[in-house]
Amino acid sequence: MPGFLKAFRETAAASLRGKDPSVLRLRADIEDTKLAIETARNHFEQEVDPTLIDCCIYEWNAAQLRYQFLLRKFKSWES
Repeated sequence: MPGFLKAFRETAAASLRGKDPSVLRLRADIEDTKLAIETARNHFEQEVDPTLIDCCIYEWNAAQLRYQFLLRKFKSWES
């Protein structure tokens, strides 16, 4: 895990002390998914084989859909 992401998580965790551990885990899942989106995008940009390009697109789309799901779930926890 990149250092900046670890520092972000620690800062976020410190600001959320006393909150439900489920919310903290959800935030961590959101950050992991953001990293997965970026990784999939990078793979897509560097791939040259048509079949693997399709795989990268599916991976990228799946990560984006998961991110949207997690954001909706997080917003429902806030309200």
